[in-house]
Parts: sequence; structure tokens; C-alpha cells
Amino acid sequence: MKLDRRSALLAALATPFAAAAQTAPPRSDKPLPAGLTDPTETIDLWPKGVPGKPAKLPIEKVEERSTDAALTDRSVTGVANPRMAVFRPRVANGASVLITPGGGYVRIVLDHEGYVLARWLAAQGFTAYVLFYRLPGDGWAAGPDVALSDAQRAMRLIRARAIRDALDPERVAAIGFSAGGHLCADLATRHAVKTYDPVDAADKLGARPFVAAPIYPVISMSAPTAHMGSRKQLVGEDASPEREAAHSPHLNVTKATPPCFLVHSEDDDTVPVENSLLLRTALRAAGVPVETHLFTHGGHGYGMTKALGKPAGVWPELFLTWARSQGLA
Repeated sequence: MKLDRRSALLAALATPFAAAAQTAPPRSDKPLPAGLTDPTETIDLWPKGVPGKPAKLPIEKVEERSTDAALTDRSVTGVANPRMAVFRPRVANGASVLITPGGGYVRIVLDHEGYVLARWLAAQGFTAYVLFYRLPGDGWAAGPDVALSDAQRAMRLIRARAIRDALDPERVAAIGFSAGGHLCADLATRHAVKTYDPVDAADKLGARPFVAAPIYPVISMSAPTAHMGSRKQLVGEDASPEREAAHSPHLNVTKATPPCFLVHSEDDDTVPVENSLLLRTALRAAGVPVETHLFTHGGHGYGMTKALGKPAGVWPELFLTWARSQGLA
């Protein structure tokens, strides 16, 4: 992808960043383990108002699911003001990563598929953005495209801010997990689809990721491969074959899809491994570079921490090596 740097500079100059206080990241009352801090910098996606509001706005709630004082496992529901939490490295390598955690499109997990990875990426020199996106079951006008709207807008804002943040507006990757992996793959395959009306100069920029990494992703919206919970939330229980296809990333791959890095475990009993295989087949058919890692053991939803001690636990290092080979860093 060749981004028009002049357009990026003009967008950076024309987009009113930090004109108002940004919404704080989701928080719970439980104290964090010693040595950990939550991000303090956030970026609201829609400074002129979130589009397509339902008659009754959802109420944002954070649930702490961990009973271990040394661990956090938080999730957020009811995102009404979508935003990014920002993790900046001490020494930046110029590349950025947009992270879309999973949660079955009913919640967004904060920690093991979000903040943990963001801290690790920042330690490697990447600027990391954890996206808290709107959920399709909350009544937004965009319906099944609402999370994609937020992901597209997030990519454009990262690029619009890149020059003033001393980052490369081209080298912006996307990585997502489970339902967030579906969002990552949806962004990779439908980055150019118009899902919202432009609101400022940032929306003149491209939303295509430099590379994409859907990790144990939901891909198909059709039985028997679909994760039925995500399917229900995204397209509805009675979705037509046409509606299923429109939101199944493997059916929307084109030559404009960025190189992809896929990870799945053969023993995943939540999202069948066939989801990644369908996407891999489509990428190869379109001539899109793809690297695929299938592990015997790992299960589902492990992020960075829950596969420690298993072969699947090496995926972050594999991703880093691959990303460097693609020119991300």
C-alpha cells in the first residue's frame, strides 16, 4: 500500500485532535496487580458525535472475571463512546498496531487479548492502540457494520495523527482475536467499503492495514463452521445466505487484502479451526501472502497469557518475526 503522505499531512493539520477531553478507558474497582498500570491516553473516534445512535444508548459496564488478586480479566459491555487506549513505547520504531480484542460480539475483553499484548508490543517499539468498538446487538443504525465502522475510523485516525506523532502513516497493522479476529479480517477484506459518512479530513485516508493478524478468528457466518454466538449477534439467527456471505471475510478477499498472519489451535472447541483454513484458502486463491500456524493444543481465547507452556504460546514471537519480514518494523 502506498499512502499519499501529502494527504496524511493535510489530514493531520485539519483534524481537531485533543480539542476536548477524551473519554477515559474502561475501568473496574479492583486494584491492579503490583507493577501494572492502565493506559491514561485515549482517543475518541467520533469527536462530532457517534453516528447512528439508538433511541436508548447502551450503558458501559466493566466486569472483573478474575478471582485471583494477581490477575486481571476484565470485559466491557455497552460501549457508547468508542475509543482507543494508547500504549506508547519509550523508543518508537515508527510502526503502529490496532488491536481488536474478542468477546463474541457481546463484550470486549480488556486484558489478555488487549492490554497485555499492547504492553508487549510497546516494549518491542510499536505504538499500540486497543480499540473499544461498538457492539452490533446494541441497536446502532449501522447494524452488522457498526464495529467495522469503528475499526475503519480508528485506522484513519491513527494515520491522520501519524506525522505529528512521528510515526509512519503507512505502517499500521491490525491484529484481533476471536470475534475481534473477525473484525480484523473484516477490516482487511472490506477496508474500502463505505460504512459511514465522512466526518472530517481523516476520512480521506485509507483504512487498509499494512498487514493483518486474525488470531483464532471467527470467519464464516454459515453453519456448521460459524461460531453461532457471534453469528447471532452480528447477522441474526435467521440471516439469509446473502447476509451471511456479506459478513464472512473469506468470501470478501480480493487482491487488495493485505498480507495475513493466521493462528489457530486444532483443539479449539469454540471457534473451529476450519474458520482459519477457509480464510487461508481464499487468501491463497487471490494471491495474497499468508502465513499460517496451526497448533495441536491451545484451545480458544488464550491471548498472550493463557497458552503459556503450550506450543501455541509462541505465537507472539512468530508474529513479530513475520511482521518484520513484511517490512512492518
